[in-house]
Amino acid sequence: MKPLENRVALVTGGTRNVGKGIATGLGEAGATVYVTGRSITDRDVAPITKAGGLGVAMTCDHEIDEEVRAVFTQIKRKEGKLDLLVNNAWGGYQRLRDRKKYAGFKWKNPFWQQPVELWDEMNNVGVRSNYIASVFATDLMLSQKSGLIVNISFYASCRYYGNVVYGVTKAAVDKMTMDMAVELKKHKIACVSLYPGYINNKKKGPNPKKETPIFVGRAVAALAADDSVIKKTGQILVAAELAREYGFTDVDGTQPEPYDDL
Repeated sequence: MKPLENRVALVTGGTRNVGKGIATGLGEAGATVYVTGRSITDRDVAPITKAGGLGVAMTCDHEIDEEVRAVFTQIKRKEGKLDLLVNNAWGGYQRLRDRKKYAGFKWKNPFWQQPVELWDEMNNVGVRSNYIASVFATDLMLSQKSGLIVNISFYASCRYYGNVVYGVTKAAVDKMTMDMAVELKKHKIACVSLYPGYINNKKKGPNPKKETPIFVGRAVAALAADDSVIKKTGQILVAAELAREYGFTDVDGTQPEPYDDL
């Protein structure tokens, strides 16, 4: 029996990169994984099922609360529970992905030269979206007196990473994790922040500080399978450090080193 068989998970923004890797890693562990995306199709979740779980695509724009509510209503109706929420949805890279539309945008420009819209782009889908999804997820988890919320964050919370808004966003995610954990602990629901490292989708050969998205997924799966995960609630965790604790590896059999220091 796989460690997450009969477990139900939701990964927000899981159609690409880290989100897709997390969903696939949960599939490896046997979970039923709901995945949201603004233009998601069954093809996007096929790797989850192929890996050994069950992938379910859910169209959702995380800037629209009613669409988010509908996702959780569907999960409650079909599954009757939710064991894991991974808050991965992120709106902060759209200017990097669409250079034609956002010509002239530079990630490392000082804050007074950045478009003020960048604040809302990162905080609406990156902080607020995490909060809203966590509200709906907790409503499901309270009745079962168990659950895990994983907020995907990054070292920019701790030190400067070339963009003021980015740092503020990640710091907000970590603070939200810490405070949610205080309120959730008595209900036996854990809440943690998780830092991926340097993500390389086409990792070839050992590299001490490169990780594939699936490696991050294996970190989440290991946490979800840990019956004592409540002991980690409120903490900032690093995927590479969890690999050493739980004994999992990346797709090439290596255990990458942490990308930075906390």
